[in-house]
Amino acid sequence: MSTFRLAHLSDPHLPPPARALRLADMASKRALSRLAWRRKRHRHSPAVLDALIADLRRCAPDHIAITGDLTNFATHEEFAAAAEWLRTLGDPASVTVSPGNHDALVAHRTPDRFAPWAPWLGDTPQADFPHVRVRGCVAIVNACTAVPTAWRLAQGALGQDQIARLEAALRRAKAEGLYRIVLLHHPPAEGAVSARKALTDAGRFRAVLEAVGAELVLHGHAHDALLHRIPGPQGAIPVLGVPSASAPPGGHDPAAQWRLIEVTRRSGGFSTRIEARGIAPGNTVERLGAYALAADRAAGLAA
Repeated sequence: MSTFRLAHLSDPHLPPPARALRLADMASKRALSRLAWRRKRHRHSPAVLDALIADLRRCAPDHIAITGDLTNFATHEEFAAAAEWLRTLGDPASVTVSPGNHDALVAHRTPDRFAPWAPWLGDTPQADFPHVRVRGCVAIVNACTAVPTAWRLAQGALGQDQIARLEAALRRAKAEGLYRIVLLHHPPAEGAVSARKALTDAGRFRAVLEAVGAELVLHGHAHDALLHRIPGPQGAIPVLGVPSASAPPGGHDPAAQWRLIEVTRRSGGFSTRIEARGIAPGNTVERLGAYALAADRAAGLAA
């Protein structure tokens, strides 16, 4: 019997470095995002993020999954600063990043295919998502929904080609007897966020999972603790979202949380235990609760 322990956090919205924006950026969607950041920057606290990461370190997970929005404007300067922050989390082989909509805000002055984060996307230099990282009994299937969108939109898309590769990757991982965890930024469950923020091809994504299955889907984007289920070939597949990893208590959004996910291989299948940990007043992090997914397959929840 072996256990793999995965930490999931999302949407840290790291503080932009000095001169992250240039004059030319003011003629793009970055100008609108800058106004939003100036108005909402109090919703993200570096001290809260530091407390959350300190708690995560004490729990010593085998791997860390971050489902997007490390940046705010998707400039080269922000990508470089985020890469430095990612290095503080440990070996890139133990940290996986799925980019978010803020990490692809516009095409101009955004690193091609998220190149500065290549060590945290997957194990090979391939450019195309999804990247698959096999760790112990788990296949981490890292998909990308981050695409530039029009003003006032925060939508995401996987695209037909990535969805086809995703289906093939899930089939291979199943044939290898692995527990499949899909990472993406935008929630794939219907109605999880407004149409302005939705995954535009979520229906096609759900159709793939209904056909080939997965054991767990993790996302961010909603800045909330969410639990949905989408159909799979052997029952419902749990879909979990977490609040922003830098949200202070008492603010507009739920206070910062992260999840410790323990996957244990047992005779004939797997068991999954999920512990919720979150920020409390005083920037301390507490255990909020825990639950188990049904044994052997991700169908239903047991308290």
